[in-house]
Amino acid sequence: MSTKLQNLRKSAMTCCVLMALCFLPVALPAQDQAQPAASPAADNSARNKARQTTADQQKENTADRLTSKKIRQSIMADKSLSTYAHNVKIITQDGAVTLKGPVKSEEERQNIASKTAAIVGQDKVTNQLTVKQ
Repeated sequence: MSTKLQNLRKSAMTCCVLMALCFLPVALPAQDQAQPAASPAADNSARNKARQTTADQQKENTADRLTSKKIRQSIMADKSLSTYAHNVKIITQDGAVTLKGPVKSEEERQNIASKTAAIVGQDKVTNQLTVKQ
């Protein structure tokens, strides 16, 4: 009788150890997720308020929207440009265009400005593109 009880205890103990080993890999990643890594704030609205021209100020008139569309199409058609260059902000107000945002190189910065100048004229382009470091 006591041997049977000892065997039963050994089996129960073995079962507990095996279950603990099975759930250990699940518990460790859950513990790692509890401590998120520090990341920069996603909202940069406060920093953008200091800038004068924003996309919110673009007027809804047809001529300005068509000008922005032509410039965007010209930029998107150039497959040599980076994703940054394809996503620059184009703000058109009364025919004057402001370009904003990061690009990968000075060459891209000048390329986008010249594409814009070809559409609206050099004197109507404000180039505020920045080269991403």
